[in-house]
Amino acid sequence: GPARDGWALTVARSDQARLDSSMSRIGFYSGSFDPVTLGHTDIIERASLLVDRLVIGIGVHPSKSPLFSVEERVEMLEAETRAIAGASDIPIDVVTFADLAVSAAQRHGAEVIFRGLRDGTDFDYEMQMANMNGQMVPSVQTVFVAASPEVRHIAANLVRQIALMGGDVTPFVSKGVALRLATKAQAKG
Repeated sequence: GPARDGWALTVARSDQARLDSSMSRIGFYSGSFDPVTLGHTDIIERASLLVDRLVIGIGVHPSKSPLFSVEERVEMLEAETRAIAGASDIPIDVVTFADLAVSAAQRHGAEVIFRGLRDGTDFDYEMQMANMNGQMVPSVQTVFVAASPEVRHIAANLVRQIALMGGDVTPFVSKGVALRLATKAQAKG
């Protein structure tokens, strides 16, 4: 698409050798994104400044019953990341995976997994996960990105509950996601 073409031209002008994909730094950011929140897009924006390409992986697990289908979550992420890809001038790809996030990251050529941290509880869990991932796939590093203060309190599971109970989710999600949540709430109500 246009973001990829712009990216290739920019790279070609700055350093011909970087056109070789083995020279580009690929990052991976995973989650269930049910729904995509302003906290997610905060991490995506900041991660996009650190890599040449960002792959966003939507975890799909048969034991979970998400509010939004895989297709809806892909559509939401593509819509929410279009402007970010343009602003950071890198391609952002949305993919799905049903195995370990570190395996999906490796499969997509990522050297870095980005993980957002809201608080100390997130840190303890994510540190344990990073250590285990590092033992399984040492070539993939985990980079923690601290959530911006204005979105640090946002949790997708709470956003879902607020929406399904008829509350206002506009402080926590984009207008497009808020409309999708309202539609889901009406269908369930």
